[in-house]
Formats: sequence, C-alpha cells, structure tokens
Amino acid sequence: MKNKDKRFKIIFMGTPEFAVPALDSLIKGPDEIVAVVTQPDKPKGRGRKLLPSPIKKLAQKHEITLFQPVRVSEKEFIEKIRSLEPDLFVVCAFGQILPQKLLDIPKIMPINIHGSLLPKYRGAAPIQWAILNGETETGITIMKMDAGMDTGPMLLKRSLKISNDMTFGQLSDEMAQLGASALMEALDLLENGKLKEIPQPDDGISYAPPIKKEQLHINWKEPARVVQCQIRAFDPKPGAYTIFDGERIRLFNPHIEERDGQAGEVLEVSPKGILIGCGTGSICIKEIQWPGRKRLKVEDFLRGKSIQVGSHFS
Repeated sequence: MKNKDKRFKIIFMGTPEFAVPALDSLIKGPDEIVAVVTQPDKPKGRGRKLLPSPIKKLAQKHEITLFQPVRVSEKEFIEKIRSLEPDLFVVCAFGQILPQKLLDIPKIMPINIHGSLLPKYRGAAPIQWAILNGETETGITIMKMDAGMDTGPMLLKRSLKISNDMTFGQLSDEMAQLGASALMEALDLLENGKLKEIPQPDDGISYAPPIKKEQLHINWKEPARVVQCQIRAFDPKPGAYTIFDGERIRLFNPHIEERDGQAGEVLEVSPKGILIGCGTGSICIKEIQWPGRKRLKVEDFLRGKSIQVGSHFS
C-alpha cells in the first residue's frame, strides 16, 4: 500500500558511485523508495574479498529493501518486483539490460539517468568516450526506457562543459550531481503533469561501447591532443599506460606542449614533469604509477626511479 505522505513509489536500480547522488536525493525527497536493486558483491583487491557496491552500502544504511539478482531476467526476481507495485523505476548505471517484462511493471514508466546528451553516446561508457573524442560539452539526459540501447524518448536534458584538462573522475563526479538534480527536476514536472516525452532525432546518433583493454595502451604516434584526451579519459581508473623497460606504467596529469620530438622519446626530465614526444607536439606528464606502486607526482617518483632523456616509451 502506498504511503499517503509520499509522492511516487520508486524502485531504484544502480551500482557504482556515479549512482549514489541520485539515490541519496530520492531518499531525502518526497518519494517512497520501496526497494533498491544493485549488482551482486564482487571480489576486489589482492585478497579477492567480496565487497558491496556503493549503492548497496547506501541502501543498507537507510534500511531499504535490497535485491542483488545475478540476472534480472529471472522469473522469481521479476515477480518480487511486480509484487511491490511501483509507480516508477529509476535506473542509473545499473549494469544489466532490463527485459521488456521488467520494463512493463511500473504503473507510470521506467526512467533512466543517462550520462550524455542523447542521441549522442548511447551505450555503456558515454563519459569516457566524450573525453576520448575531445568533446567540450556533454550532459545528462533523463529518458523513458524502452527495450533498445538508450533509444527511448527524452524527458529532460541538462548540459555541462568539459574543460581542457578535466579527467574522467572529475567529470563523472560533476555528472553524477547533475544527474541527481535533473532527476528531481523531472519528477517535479511529472507530478505537475508537465513532463513531456520527446522522441530522439535520427540525426546525430553515436555510440559509447564498453572500453576495451587495448584502448588503454598509448600510441605515441598520435597527436599530443589525442594522447592527452586518452590519458584524461582513463584517470583515475583503469589508467592509460605505456611500456618502459619492459614494465607497464600508468601516466596521469598530462599537459600539451608545442615542442616536437620522436614519438615516445623522452625529451626532458625534471621535477616538474616528464616531456614525451608525440606524432605532433609533446606531452608533459606530471604524475606516474609504476606497477604495484602508488600513483606519485613525478618529483617523488624520480627519487626512486631514473628515466633518462633520449630513452623511449613504446
């Protein structure tokens, strides 16, 4: 039975840190969160200990009914969700594709918080692809879900600028907050009968598929701007890498320089950074991480390791 003091009965589905601000806003708002759905605990670290998702931690803190299905297509799970009679699903970076049988359950609609200005960057990694492609603007689209891959009608869009040195971690944090505020704005419009469904245009469609391991390997023959975007797109995790002395080292905090040199050649080494030649221009790396070690500023890194001018990154 619906709580008369609450606005909508909502089932929230999400998993990573990106989804936390949205769930937190719902918990503090006028809606009733009848359940939270998140991915099963996953092994992490050297000990491979099972760890809960950030969304699970938040749901447990507020004693909200929690589900962690291995597959959301399981009949038993679908029936449990159906029995809760939700008005809305709110989905944010959940990590599983919802079958039509599940999407048909909410009395009003299933809503998704998507990290791009649709129809650009449909798919699993829109924030990283926006940085990889050197975009200067992105945003959040609140959309009504259908069976397609981010193809449903748009409900609300809010844009955000991408600065020249913004990393994936920084942009993701800002997008998460924007997603939470856009969601609450959309729910206010829905309550007042002012939320409109706008079909996505056929023009301007692009995709953001999952990141592959080979995309993390830096190609120094690319222009400095391309290399700089690649390093930013995978900062803080999983980290773009290069090979030096047979070791895979991760590079962070890149700055473009106009000085030219051979691709991958170390042009200058100082406490301020390591200057590396690219196809055109060069990149000054301010932070570096050796395998099994912490991420360090170059000044600290050079106290324990030596990189010589004239050497090469592969």
